Parts: sequence; C-alpha cells; structure tokens
Amino acid sequence: MINLKGMTHMNSIYSFPQSLQFNIGSAIDDAVKQFSKNNEGILGAIRSVAIRSIQGINWVLSSIPWFVLIIVVIYFGYRVSRKIYVGLLYGAMMFFIGASGLWSHMIDTVSVVIAAVAISLILGFPLGILVAMSKRAENIIRPILDLMQTMPSFVYLVPAVMLFSIGIMPALLATVIYSIVPMVRMTSHGIMHVDKEVKEAAIAFGSTKMQALVKVQIPQAMPTIMTGVNQTIMMAMSMVVTCALIGAEGLGLEILIATNRVEMGKALLPGISIVIIAIIFDRLTQGLIKKKEVAEQ
Repeated sequence: MINLKGMTHMNSIYSFPQSLQFNIGSAIDDAVKQFSKNNEGILGAIRSVAIRSIQGINWVLSSIPWFVLIIVVIYFGYRVSRKIYVGLLYGAMMFFIGASGLWSHMIDTVSVVIAAVAISLILGFPLGILVAMSKRAENIIRPILDLMQTMPSFVYLVPAVMLFSIGIMPALLATVIYSIVPMVRMTSHGIMHVDKEVKEAAIAFGSTKMQALVKVQIPQAMPTIMTGVNQTIMMAMSMVVTCALIGAEGLGLEILIATNRVEMGKALLPGISIVIIAIIFDRLTQGLIKKKEVAEQ
C-alpha cells in the first residue's frame, strides 16, 4: 500500500515550499503597461524620432550606388591595412552580398546597427567618463552594467515591445541596451588607467580637472575607447537575428523566415552576409585603433 502522506512529506523536503514562493512578474508587467499608458505621448515622440533617424540613414545608404559603396569599402580597407589585397577582399565580400540578392536587406540591417551604435556612443561615452571620475557613480553604475551584460538578450525584447509595440523601435531600444555596456566599461577603464604622473603634470602646469580630462586623459585613453567602439559594434551586430523576432527587418528577418520554413540554404546566405558585415566593421575599427596607437607612440 502506497504511503501518500510519506510521499507528500518527502516532496516538501526536496521541492521548494509553495508557501514561501512569490510572484512579482504580474506586478512588473502592470507597472510597465501603466507607465506606457501614462507616457504615451512622450514614447510616441521618441518612437517617431528614432524611426525617422533610421529611415534617414537607410535613405542615405540606399542613395549611394552599389558599386560606389563597394569602392568606399575597398578604399577604407586599404587605408587601415596598407594592403591593397585586403581592400579588394572586403570589396569582393560586399559584392557577394549583392550577388546573393541581399543588398537591400543588408542596408536595412546596417541602418539599425549604425543608429544603435550612434546612440550607444552618445550615451555610453559620458557615462564612462562619469564612472571614471566619480567613485559614487561607479558603485551605482557598475552593478547595473554587470546585470545588463549577463542578462539574456531575449529579456530586453519584452519591455521594448511593451513600451513601443513591435517593429524597428523596440529592436533599436533592445540593441542599444545590449550594446552600450562595453562603451561605458572601456571608456571608464581607459580614463582610469591613464598614467597619474601625466595627469598630475597637466594640473601642475595650470590645467583644471576638466582641461586635464579633455586634453590629456581622453586623448591618452583613446585606443581603449576605440576598442569599446569596436565591441559596441560587434554586440549590436549580434542582436540582428534576435531583434527579427520583434519585427526588425533585414538579414535577421530573412534568417528567421528561412528557419521557420526549415530552409537551410536560404538561412545560410543571410547568415554569411551578417558575418561579412561584422568582419568588415571589426577589421576597419581594429585598424583605426592600431593606427591611433602607432600615432601616439
């Protein structure tokens, strides 16, 4: 005969008691929905400005003839590497995207990435300076950055959709939240690790703290800051496919559609295209970092 009472007792030992559990998820959902409702006008204005900005970037990129854009990539590839074959390789990779029929999708993706990176730099750079200059700010902001960096990227999609519905705007917001962290971290790291003697010498010669920051610390920290820019771009690129889940157009959406249809070939080409764009962005920014380091030496 089965002892049900004994089994219940055993379950209470190995399973967390239900009486001690709490659920704050619905309360958070209600708070976000209420905030969205109370600030509908402001959120609508932000959405309008963001969408127009992305559309403006898209229009500029779309207005450039495809062969001119490839020539520009070849030129910058040559400039940062000083090797013509590197520039030609980047141009051939861009040509592959166009030959795959994904040129317009690439433009859509790059438009969102550029907008997200621009916002991340505008917000992340001063935040990084604040963290470097203020111990109190560092104690407050660093745990938030740790949380943002370790949180699964899918989590950012939910509040973004709740505030702005589906489309480009929540994709932009989620990408900014995900990619701003390295910009803040690397900016603060670079400024905090500038040689103290250099800073003290600037102050000894009559510079104020602000002048020492602008004329000495930031220029000295620029290679580290540029590394932050590079990492911000890479993290923004990594959100491309994820943001397709909430309606962001571009290469990520093509991968999502092909995945839903179980079409490996159609998913492979946009996947390769994302890798190509990421490689080009990475190599160009890395080249700028190396040139900056050489110039300072």
